[in-house]
Amino acid sequence: MLTSATLPRPILRKLVTAHQRRSWSKGDYGRIGTTLQIVGEQLMEALDLHAGRSLLDVAGGNGNASLAAARRYCDVTSTDFVPQLLQQGHNRAVAEGLEMAVQEADAEALPFEDASYDYVVSTFGVMFAPRQRLAAAELQRVCKQGGRIGLASWCPDGFVGQYFELLCRYRPLPDGVKMPSRWGTEAFIEEQFGTAKQIRHHRRQLNFRYRSAAHWQYVFTTFCGMTLQVLKKLDKPTAARLMDDILALAERYNRASDGTLVIPSDYLQTVIEL
Repeated sequence: MLTSATLPRPILRKLVTAHQRRSWSKGDYGRIGTTLQIVGEQLMEALDLHAGRSLLDVAGGNGNASLAAARRYCDVTSTDFVPQLLQQGHNRAVAEGLEMAVQEADAEALPFEDASYDYVVSTFGVMFAPRQRLAAAELQRVCKQGGRIGLASWCPDGFVGQYFELLCRYRPLPDGVKMPSRWGTEAFIEEQFGTAKQIRHHRRQLNFRYRSAAHWQYVFTTFCGMTLQVLKKLDKPTAARLMDDILALAERYNRASDGTLVIPSDYLQTVIEL
């Protein structure tokens, strides 16, 4: 019988990628993604975008970074491996009267020529690619020499990083797959992009603002495919315990005292000059 321990590594990686595609297709991540828009705006300013330059958004979800770049009149291509999210990004661009191309693509095998883009970006997207070194290499491959790579990645010791840890306690990652929040550490970025001319890091915070801790719990257990996939694999008593732990985590980090929820979550903003 083949198991994760006996499967050839290439086959295992393909299975993991297929699993992730199914996970992110569940629920409606766009309901969460739209609340993260400010991260894309801040990253585009950190990149000091120039109008008319080409920009590729990798694992762009429903288009936060893509839209921020399109608002600055860049020639934007927004990619993801979930067609529904790409359609949401396209619809948002149409609603705002922005020009933006969308294309289905896997962050580990980008369908673009070497040195195709002036800017290559990803906000809370490429960090979830299972083959992290390959994904980092792809970002560099498609970026022009002298171009810039911009990243926003959740830090492991921040709220979302701790949420990842909680989910993994109930449903461990497949063999050989590392925590996505490694991308939220300077050490990992320096290791992957050490040949760059310059790497600038800025640890920032995104504030989650919801009606209550229970409201946050509802949104992330109803619309986040990653959470839904974990809950689906658990029996009812274990799933109930996870739900309780998710609520407890939100309540522990909540700094609001009026019954609402305000949680600062740390992420690493990185600008890499090639």
